[in-house]
Amino acid sequence: MFTGIIEAMGEIAELQPRSGDFRLRIRSGKLDLGDVQLGDSIAVNGVCLTAVGLPGDGFLADVSRETLSLTTLGALKTGDPVNLEKALTLASRLGGHLVSGHVDGLGSVIERHDDARSVRFTIEAPAELARYIAHKGSITVDGTSLTVNAVNGRRFDLNIVPHTLQETIIGGYVSGRRVNLEVDLLARYLERLLLGDAAAQAGAGQVDHALLLRAGFTGD
Repeated sequence: MFTGIIEAMGEIAELQPRSGDFRLRIRSGKLDLGDVQLGDSIAVNGVCLTAVGLPGDGFLADVSRETLSLTTLGALKTGDPVNLEKALTLASRLGGHLVSGHVDGLGSVIERHDDARSVRFTIEAPAELARYIAHKGSITVDGTSLTVNAVNGRRFDLNIVPHTLQETIIGGYVSGRRVNLEVDLLARYLERLLLGDAAAQAGAGQVDHALLLRAGFTGD
């Protein structure tokens, strides 16, 4: 588990092809790896990866074909910056929100414009994720815990303050860029709970108006 508070920006040092997938060598920058051991989890652009090597200036991580196809990691190139966060511990401060490091889908940056000292972004999410994105709710974009400022269908707005622009890869976003999205875990679990016994059935659908009525939500 993670918090979505980026600890450092790293850099892709090498992409090593390995029988159809990849091993990444990542320079960790200012991220303190003193307490990291082989097998520990580190989020890279919001994707939970396992450290399989610690060469001294960073770490090595294997990336499966599925992860390469379902996240932006498959488009990385040598020299690209990446957001890094070590897995939280019971002593960690939860400054963002609970993040699993399992990407739910890919979004696209639609628009970027200045808003005083901040920058405002419009992101378009996949249609199947839209129902989990709420005004003033939390969402993870490339591993960064952010607050949704507005929602319009599949699109949502983010207001990014100067510190976040400087300390994460968000400062380099341009229109058309693809980003990793992870919706709020609580929203997913709530939907599953509302399905009740139907959740155990193959092909169980999503929460709809009829299901809410059966659960006692009258809409009055």
